[in-house]
Parts: sequence; C-alpha cells; structure tokens
Amino acid sequence: MSLITSLQNPHVKDAVKLRDRRHREKQGRILIDGARELQWAMAAGVRLVEVFVCEPLCRSEEARQLLFTLPSSGAAIYRVAEPVFAKLAFGERAEGVLGVAATPEAGLDRLRLPDLPLVAVLEGVEKPGNVGAVLRSADGAGVSALIVADAQTDLYNPNAIRASLGTIFSVPVAAAATADTLAWLRRRGLAIFAARVDGSIPYTEADFRGPAAIVLGSEAKGLSPAWSGPDVTATGLPMAGVADSLNVSAAAAVLFYEARRQRSLGR
Repeated sequence: MSLITSLQNPHVKDAVKLRDRRHREKQGRILIDGARELQWAMAAGVRLVEVFVCEPLCRSEEARQLLFTLPSSGAAIYRVAEPVFAKLAFGERAEGVLGVAATPEAGLDRLRLPDLPLVAVLEGVEKPGNVGAVLRSADGAGVSALIVADAQTDLYNPNAIRASLGTIFSVPVAAAATADTLAWLRRRGLAIFAARVDGSIPYTEADFRGPAAIVLGSEAKGLSPAWSGPDVTATGLPMAGVADSLNVSAAAAVLFYEARRQRSLGR
C-alpha cells in the first residue's frame, strides 16, 4: 500500500466530513476512532468500509493486534502519514487506527430482551459524551439494552463512540421517538422508573428486581411529561449539598448498580 501524505486525498476528505452529523446521515457512515473501539465494532459485526492506519502511532498492544486482524474485515486499508492522521483523528487519544463504517441499524425492532430485562432510556440528552459515559456504566452493570429517545445528538456521534470506549457496540442500542419508546416498554410489561429531581420514592426503595426500565432525562430539561403516567414511578437520588442533581451519567451509574445489587441479593 502506498502512503497517503496529502490532506486533499478524496478518501481523507470524505472521512473528515463525517465529523459533521449531516454528512454522517448523507453518507450513511460513521467514524470509529481507536483500537479498542474498532475491535468491539468488528466483534459486533459492524461493516467496516475503510480503515486509516498510521503505523508510527500504533504503539499500544491493542493497536498492534488490530493490525493483524484488519485484513479479514474486508475494509479498504490506507496507510497515512502522521499529519494526515492528525486531521482524521477525533480527539486527543491518537492510537494510529481510525475506521469508517456503515451506520448500524438502530431500530427498536432489533432489540431482543432476556427473560428478566433491565432497559435504560435516555431522553433528550444533548451531549454525546454523556451518552457514551452512560453506555460504559450500562455495560458494566449488565443492562440489557439502551434506548436513546428524542435524541438531541445522533447515537453514533464519534464523541459518543469514544466516550463509550467501544461499549456502544457491545450493549444493544436503539434510537426512537419518546412515544414509540414508551409504547414499546409498555407492550413488554416493563415496570418504568423515571429519575426525577422531585422523585417521590428514593432509589433505594424502588423495586428493580422484575423486568424494568430506568429512564433519565437531559440535565437542562429533565424528562418530558410523557414519563408521568400512572404506570410510571418517579424515583430520586438524595442530594445533601447545594446542587439539586447529578450529571446524568453519574445518576445512571448509581441507578444501574442499585438494580444490579437488588437482583443479585434478592433485594
């Protein structure tokens, strides 16, 4: 493979455009930056289209291992110079590998739940970094699926992928409208717990042992009125300081691990 040294290379220019949501939607492609992220994407069957490799930056063991498995992915592989990779890379953690992949399907109909599911729902969250951080907690706590409802950022934003450390490809995910998400949860008989600042039931008293959904909203607006029906339990986290709420990713971690604790101990 010849070495790409020009920032004007058409493959490089098209990949750089994928930093913008409009171009991700237009091309039907996403950026996956990082060795671990690419490994998880390949394991999940995500279709890689192109991979850019800057060998001098492939210093980690994960990156070096990835170089051996990339040829089997079917993607076109391009060697690039460091200045070109610096243009391509999304963030400061340059590991020397960046992929362009077809956007995975993310419809609710793709989700398959276990017998005792725990589903996470994020409504209206604006920051992709928060989506990624919540996914890391969901992966660690064994959450069955995560649904992004009425998203203010696209699910496969490069920052969400990076912040998730690739767990966006290991946790079943979907994106849908709030009304469709709520109907989907109700059809499956899940108990719905809405995290609210004024939640009437402390999170430690909520019963997460059965099939359940934990719903969290944006830090700016909280949850919409759709999550206040008679079958929705409002639960809250006690705040002992001057702030009235936690970052959504921190709140999610607390709730996910409380559910895990209850399920492992029987309450």
